[in-house]
Order: sequence, then structure tokens, then C-alpha cells
Amino acid sequence: MWTIRDVAQRAGVSYTTVSHVLNNTRPVSEDKRARVLAAIAEMNYVPSAPARSLKAKTTATIGLIVPNNTNPYFAEFARGIEGSLKRRGYCVILCNSDNDILTQRECLRVLHQNRIDGLIVASVGEDASVADDLKAVRVPVVIVDRPIAGLDADLVQIDHEAGAMMATRHLLDLGHTRIGCIAGASDTAVSATRVAGFRRAMAERGVEVLPGAVAEGSFTCPGGYAAACELLDAVSPTAIFASNDMMAIGALRAAAERGLRVPADCSIVGFDDVEMSRYVYPALSTVGQAILRLGDAAANALLARINGTVTGPAQTHMIEPRLLVRESSSRVVERAGHEANQIAR
Repeated sequence: MWTIRDVAQRAGVSYTTVSHVLNNTRPVSEDKRARVLAAIAEMNYVPSAPARSLKAKTTATIGLIVPNNTNPYFAEFARGIEGSLKRRGYCVILCNSDNDILTQRECLRVLHQNRIDGLIVASVGEDASVADDLKAVRVPVVIVDRPIAGLDADLVQIDHEAGAMMATRHLLDLGHTRIGCIAGASDTAVSATRVAGFRRAMAERGVEVLPGAVAEGSFTCPGGYAAACELLDAVSPTAIFASNDMMAIGALRAAAERGLRVPADCSIVGFDDVEMSRYVYPALSTVGQAILRLGDAAANALLARINGTVTGPAQTHMIEPRLLVRESSSRVVERAGHEANQIAR
């Protein structure tokens, strides 16, 4: 690998002259500059990023940790962050914690060694050890979706409860009262808040949540499938609110296996509006949260802290949800002798 001294020897100048040309730190004659640039091109020389960062005390690098990079939600979220930061001259190191606190801790160690300028985290877990791990990195931190107790950091999230209420009210407005809910992982605040929104919407309309009508689905397609099987076999709901789109897609499969038509026999509504939700059949009604905009908001909040344009106590940036009605939800019609859902024409 070529060094700055090799370039200087090829160009016939001092290595400090090469440094000044690379960093624009001091005027260099046109002749010397041309020779240096020619040598760099001939040798295909790439400056050492660690060496330059030690001098500049910045790396223009941001760390991003997500709990599951195979989940389309986090893939789209990461794309939003990368696009926003790239336009501002930053690159992103993406780490997958695989929903494991120890793996997340190792990700933090590696990112810290790479001297990142800031960190965006969709964290696994919410206990005190996670807060301590993040404090130890000693760079500005922005938390996404899942608040962490004991950590004074900006939070960017959608209004989870309002979104769940929006989805549930949509089903209630269509005449459904026998509604099941698929929750996410029981140990996350996101899941608890979305289920709370479901229950609140039912209560405000005076509709009882049937015993066994809430089943856990772990925020994955297989989890949603298993939870939907449980609900369809035990509760026979006319509609299901799933706490994310991946679980709702799993519910579509469970309904199809039972010969149930969606939405004619069972309406299904998700949460997130991942791109995939528009292309499954039937296209999924969902509560959207503009995932790319969420990533952009997280990037903006972090850069404001890094650049010092925002100081003081941590702030919460709340993204308002919106309902996107597609093909998987329709009005319920009561029939003599049994309940059936039919598409309102």
C-alpha cells in the first residue's frame, strides 16, 4: 500500500507538500500541485482515513445499530438515514444487533474503535445496562422508536398509540366489533404502546375486547402467522389489527390456509407501511409512518447535536401517523344465522 511519502518521492516534493495539496491547508505552487496530483493518479493513492481523522478530530462517519436488518422496516429506515447523511458528506456504518443485547454491546465496541462522530440506535432492550453501554460511547446519540430509561438522548419516533387507535377506529367504523389484535414482542415499549392504543380505541367506543383476543407475534411474519392462527381458531374475529406489517402479512397466510377470504371473511390492518405491504395480495391496509422521513428526522437530529446547533436537554421528535386504506379491510355485514364480512359495494 502506497504512503504519503511514496507519493512525495514520485512527485519530487516533500511529504508536507503532499499533505497541503490533499487537505488544502496551505497554498502550493501550480507546478508542485500538478506533480502531486499526477503522482496520486498514477499510483492510485488513497489517503489513510484513520490518519486524516486523527488530524481533523472527526471521521464524518455515523454508526447505525438496528435490531434486525432483514426486517423491511429497518432496511427502509437505514436507507432514509444513509440518503440523508450522504447528502451532507457523512458515511454510515450499519450494524445488526440481531435482537441480542450482547451483540449490540459488541457493535458499540466496534463503532467506538472506529471513532464515529455520532450514533443512531434502534435499541434491543430498555434496561439500565443498555443506557450505560450507550453512555460509554461518548458521542451524540439519537434513539429511534424505543425509548431507553436513564439515557439523556434525543428520541425520534412515530406516535405509536395514536397509530394503533387510528387502525382500530378504521375497523370499528367499518362495523367490526369482534376484533383481534396481534401484539409484538412483549418486552418492548413499542408493542405495549400499540396494544394500549388498540384497547383505548375499543374502550372509547364501548366495545369489549374478547378474552383471548390479543396474541403475541414477535414482530415477524412467522410470529404473525402463529398469532393469527391462534386468534382465528380460538376467537374467530371478523377483523385483525396487527402491530406491524410483517405480522399482518403472516396473518394473511393464516387466513388463506383456513379458506378465509380477506377482507370478505376477515379484514386485516397492519402498521408501518413498508413497501412490501403495497404488493402483497390483497394490498395491505396499514398505518403509515413515512419510514424514509423517520430516518431523515433521525439524521437531522443527530447532525444538529454534532454541529452544536441544538444543545441542552434531550428532545422528542414525534412523527404523526396516517391511515392508508387499501384492499385488506372492508365493511362487515351481518347475515342471518351467522356473521360474515362482505366487501361494501
